[in-house]
Amino acid sequence: MPQHVLISDPLAEAGLTLLREAGLQVDVRTGLSPAELIAIIPNYDALIIRSGTKVTAEVIRAAKNLKVIARAGVGVDNIDIPAATEAGIIVANAPTGNVAAAAEHAIALLFALARHVAEAHLAMRQGKWNRKAYMGVEVAQKTLGLVGLGRVAGHVCRRAVGLGMRVLAYDPYVSQEYAQNMGAELATLDDLLARSDFVSLHLPLNDQTRGFINAETLAKMKSGARLINTSRGGVIDEQALLAALDAGQLAGAALDVFAQEPLPPDSPLRTHPKIVITPHIGGSTTEAQFQVALDAAQQVIDVLHDRPARYAINAPLIPATDIDFINPFIDLVEKMGRFLTQFHPMQVERVELTVHGPLAEYDTKILQAAALRGLLAGVVEERVNVVNADLIAHRRGIIVSEYRQRHHYERYENMIALDMRSGDQRASVKGSVLHGEPFIVAVADRWVEFQPKGHYLVSWHQDKPGVIGALGTLLGERDINIAFMHVGRLSPRGVAIIVLKTDEPIPEALLPEINAMLGDNFKARLIHL
Repeated sequence: MPQHVLISDPLAEAGLTLLREAGLQVDVRTGLSPAELIAIIPNYDALIIRSGTKVTAEVIRAAKNLKVIARAGVGVDNIDIPAATEAGIIVANAPTGNVAAAAEHAIALLFALARHVAEAHLAMRQGKWNRKAYMGVEVAQKTLGLVGLGRVAGHVCRRAVGLGMRVLAYDPYVSQEYAQNMGAELATLDDLLARSDFVSLHLPLNDQTRGFINAETLAKMKSGARLINTSRGGVIDEQALLAALDAGQLAGAALDVFAQEPLPPDSPLRTHPKIVITPHIGGSTTEAQFQVALDAAQQVIDVLHDRPARYAINAPLIPATDIDFINPFIDLVEKMGRFLTQFHPMQVERVELTVHGPLAEYDTKILQAAALRGLLAGVVEERVNVVNADLIAHRRGIIVSEYRQRHHYERYENMIALDMRSGDQRASVKGSVLHGEPFIVAVADRWVEFQPKGHYLVSWHQDKPGVIGALGTLLGERDINIAFMHVGRLSPRGVAIIVLKTDEPIPEALLPEINAMLGDNFKARLIHL
């Protein structure tokens, strides 16, 4: 049965085609009211939006089958990310597809402010000819201040340097070297505001940045400076901006985004003579809309096929260069967790993940999340995935530790060990990726080697003649075919472990007979992977 994708905002046809070619059922329903969205969202596995749809906590609570929300664009302030994380829904955006478009629009607004382009155009439309009224300023040799130095700001920086501008940047999360490579000088916020002729905002909208530009920061700006915002509307206190323009503190402002969108018809921002406004079109180019549609659609396809989203907001990110290498280990460690939960059920108190070999040099946070998913999925009532696995483990008081051993002396170049503990109880499993496929290579420190896929009987037994033969005979009498069997042991005639794969599932009703044959101290487990 195909999985269903809801498109609730306009999306380029290229994205729709990609989804359909992947075998997904695509419904395009734009302009939905909040109530309409809540009513239909339980029917969908994925949701693709732009800036128009508001994905609130109420929507997420109703989305019983939703696995991924993809934003065809950068900003995700219209999505309740904590609620999505709690529900185990992956939120992904398309942060690179419209970067050039947004940067070019910021530069376009900079020129519009510098040369009064919008006002002069309007006057010409009205039949006027007044060259003196629109005396502008040159941008060469002027200082541009960038508040935030992310992807879009980086593109703005390079374009501004090409125009002969000096560029200052404020961003507490980048290094001086990074800024210098962009062509910018890092500065404090106060220094940037005091020195810049133009200030361009490139901030996400969150609790820390809401109202970031307010009466206090506006008062610190260079007299006669111009403000540009193509990021998120809520980062500016719009009333304070109007007051600063009226007082002559600023020469002008250019805004593409607003605290309330669509901007109300009676908003004073629409009529202020010192403000240039555009209707949130920073990313609205043919090229950008094509690319963000493809990026959003591909991530939906990936998530619905149990692959990681390239630009997940609320899940561990994997660099594009590492995806092919890391992916098999994600599958491996999740199956290791599922194996342990079935082999040795316990009230888990601690989980330890140890990464051996060159794999230890990678960011392995997603491996920890995948291991927890394997351990907890099907055991707890919540839906568990790499998005909320850490949260669920923390809530249940499970202590999670991760260790790395770059140099080791094990049998496999890259190996993962997963231990779960409860008091004095311990269950452990080790795994590796061989020829691109996941293999469990040890159980309880006994070396075995098998692909974790299919039906298994796993049991301790006393290593002595006749046990394996008796087990084979018992299964043969029930017409259960053995695919393979591995025996792991520490020493001859000690306690060993059997890992036996069958072509058909072994009935639960047969377990008492198997356990009686193994002896009083041993108990077999049926495991399905």
